[in-house]
Amino acid sequence: MQINFDLTDLRLFLAVADERNLTRGAQRVFLSPSAASSRIRKLEEHTSGPLFYRHLQGLELTVLGTAFHRHARLVLRQVELFQDEFDVEGTGAGHLRIFANTTAVTEFMPEILARFMAKRPGITVDILERVTADILNGVLEATADIGIVAGPIAQEGLQVIPFSQDNVVLVTAQAHPLSAHPSVRYIDVLDYPQIGLHEGSSMLSFVREVARQHGKPLKVRIQVRSFEAMCRMAEAGVGVALVPESAALRHQEQMKLCVVPVYESWAIRQRSIVVRELNALSLAGRSLIEDICAAYSNPASHIDHDPGMAFDIAA
Repeated sequence: MQINFDLTDLRLFLAVADERNLTRGAQRVFLSPSAASSRIRKLEEHTSGPLFYRHLQGLELTVLGTAFHRHARLVLRQVELFQDEFDVEGTGAGHLRIFANTTAVTEFMPEILARFMAKRPGITVDILERVTADILNGVLEATADIGIVAGPIAQEGLQVIPFSQDNVVLVTAQAHPLSAHPSVRYIDVLDYPQIGLHEGSSMLSFVREVARQHGKPLKVRIQVRSFEAMCRMAEAGVGVALVPESAALRHQEQMKLCVVPVYESWAIRQRSIVVRELNALSLAGRSLIEDICAAYSNPASHIDHDPGMAFDIAA
């Protein structure tokens, strides 16, 4: 069987698969829905079977589509490596796909990416918020080039590059009963109404899991879209919130908040970059990892100058 396609077909297919929607996928690769539909239909003719199940709720990959998805990712990865290697004009062209937790997406990656992309006008980046399990699986299955997570990593087959620590703390209004405590245990925090992030956020999933391990339900009184909104709600006395220490201290400068350490081992959060194979990552990917590490003065920031450097492998 001979399959005829071009790189636009592959990028379109991956975009549609990621969005589970033809129109949104077409928009990501700058095609009209009709042109995208025609290209997908021709791909399915060449593969002699449907790549997607069509449901009212959206599109879902078939078994054939899942296999095609894996190979399309690999083909585009090789193309990007080729473009990096022969970028004689120095445009920094290429594409990076990043799966990251809530803190990375909202707190520190925007500034790092802004500087990184300013030096590389030809590069494009997708950064998507995911829970930890999806981040690790995405990198392992090559649906993401780079993952950014916090906490312990129990996943084989990944290279792990620690770059900073950002502990979880409790934020409360200044008049809250817990505000005067030098530190708290989460079992005591669970007695109070909680301010949570939006559904699907990695932070909300993390807090729910911690509450489950403590044997108590999480009393979420309100859900918001950002750490800033969580802090504002805490300041107003709506409830208490668990947030990264970096976010809490930053917002404390403008708000009447109390920041209380959480005296439990899970609150100590090591932030790490995960990749499947560092040496197989594009030059742009390795440069971005160097920039992230350099932002936190991690000696591992010089990774692209030492391709043989060994990193911790999650076991």
